[in-house]
Amino acid sequence: MEPVIYFKGDFRPEHEAIISVRSRGLNYGLGCFAGIRGYRSDDGSQLNLFRLDRHVRRLEAGAHILCLRLPGTVEEVSNIIIELLRRNGVRDDVYVRPIVFANSNELSPLLDPDTSETAIFCMPLGRYLSSEPIDVGVSSWRRVRENALPARAKATGGYLNSALARREAIDHGYTEAILLTEDGHVSEGSAEHVFIVRDGQLISPPSTEDNLDGITRQSLITLATEDLHIPFVERSIGRTELYVADEMFLCGTGAEITPVRSVDRRPIGGGRVGPVTRRLAAHFEAVVRGRVASRKDWLTPVWPEQGQ
Repeated sequence: MEPVIYFKGDFRPEHEAIISVRSRGLNYGLGCFAGIRGYRSDDGSQLNLFRLDRHVRRLEAGAHILCLRLPGTVEEVSNIIIELLRRNGVRDDVYVRPIVFANSNELSPLLDPDTSETAIFCMPLGRYLSSEPIDVGVSSWRRVRENALPARAKATGGYLNSALARREAIDHGYTEAILLTEDGHVSEGSAEHVFIVRDGQLISPPSTEDNLDGITRQSLITLATEDLHIPFVERSIGRTELYVADEMFLCGTGAEITPVRSVDRRPIGGGRVGPVTRRLAAHFEAVVRGRVASRKDWLTPVWPEQGQ
């Protein structure tokens, strides 16, 4: 069955969801997007979207920053996403990509709310990186400053910076790159946030370090501090502090929780998954699968419950 896409205000078969090669969104990277995960419940009866409202609200904020606009309210866009999954008959783990972009065919990089277009598609997605600990390298490319290109908008054009860093990492034999700010502090991975553990304390750089205001990151901080009572501090991290960390992992909608085995070929924690990372990953998995009653308000069911 051909996938159904939401595009130009309606649901349509994928082959009809096309843009011109003249589109400003294509030519200049004028847009912003979101990535949303849906998880199949243990008994297979439900598909739950993780923190749907927060993701759509952040997309709305990104569009506002870029002088673009969504095709409706946060609630209306959330309902479009749910309907899209129903029309595609999705019941297994899924990734949803809404993207808002400037779809004028006029020349020149101009952001104009009247030319805003929204497309939403979905696709099956398992592990984005690896279920095993990965090797990462600090990139020679620096993360673009917030005052040059707003990371919190999740802007499409900003991912050229990520792509260059990840290409370099792969060329050097690493799975992923770690980008530093122009000031030399740890910012994030190419598309993931960074956490380290030192002396039992979980540490992560703030979103003011030219990185995305991450929803998975915020969720993990809440789960660590409120549910697991793991001490957490938000502060700047230096490059060499990564080398002496007891544990390190990357996180994001796609990456979920991905342990790091080495940084610049320096082993972290003996190259094994550490106890804090393991506890947090297990709890996160329980939450997204609907096993934690106190966190079920983070999940939005796609399919009507029996009896409704």
